[in-house]
Amino acid sequence: MAIAATQEPSAQGKRPPFSAKTRDALIACIWIGPAVAFVVVFLLYPVISTLWTSLFNFDSTEFVGLENFQKIFTSPNTLIVLRNNLIWLVLGTIGTVALGLIIAVLMDRVRIESAAKAAIFIPMAISFVGAGVIWKFVYDYNASGDQIGLLNAFITRLGFQPQAWLVGPGNNIALIVVYVWMWTGFCMVILSAALKGVPTDVLEAARVDGAGELSIFFRIIVPMISPTIAVVATTMIINLLKIFDIVYVMTGGNFNTNVIAVEFYNQLLIFNDNGISSALAVVLLVAIIPIMIFNIRRFRIQEAQR
Repeated sequence: MAIAATQEPSAQGKRPPFSAKTRDALIACIWIGPAVAFVVVFLLYPVISTLWTSLFNFDSTEFVGLENFQKIFTSPNTLIVLRNNLIWLVLGTIGTVALGLIIAVLMDRVRIESAAKAAIFIPMAISFVGAGVIWKFVYDYNASGDQIGLLNAFITRLGFQPQAWLVGPGNNIALIVVYVWMWTGFCMVILSAALKGVPTDVLEAARVDGAGELSIFFRIIVPMISPTIAVVATTMIINLLKIFDIVYVMTGGNFNTNVIAVEFYNQLLIFNDNGISSALAVVLLVAIIPIMIFNIRRFRIQEAQR
């Protein structure tokens, strides 16, 4: 019995199958593995595949290098597309952020603040397609007969001539108005929350010193909520770079209103041009990257200041 007992392995002498460091690494892989796999399959692989496809011709049978990108930046049609996207970026961002900030400041001084904000925020509950359909009726133009479009019916009652809002030279601005109508409420809510964080004693001290409301707004309020303004502005820029639904529903990209996302759709699904469509997607990706880098740097600066 004594000999048998000595031959049995001791429980205390057993070595664990993995070291503590290896075990921690395995646990970490189990936790982050699905997330990494998701990013690789649904983000990294599509990006690489799109980059590769953009270097081939329309049916991906011949390598053409950067020829597709050359066509994008030299073709008159695609140059109009890029110009329209730039117009959307400038006017759309300024319109939503500026109006959102102004309304947020004004709503902070009324008694029915919650009800007024809810009314302005309601368009956010409407989809882009729904908003496009609604505003297509608003802009409706009838060359002969009564005007059923709300805007033309209103201006004709005032004695003016009806306008073809979606066909004329200002049609891009008419489309941007729809986006501003939808997203101003979002900007207002975010900026209003930032305004609530501005110390009232600072504002009161400025008023005691004789500062006017405009001076307080531009020299105190705007600098103090500038990080939030930057967040809202970059969010709008990213949304505007990939704008699609409003343009597609209201004009289909016709009448010089085409944008990158609509042109990508047309090239891929209507003209079956894999090369140009992939190149347009790459251009859109490259345009968004600097904005993301700016956001990341700004977040790091804010974290360092805390």
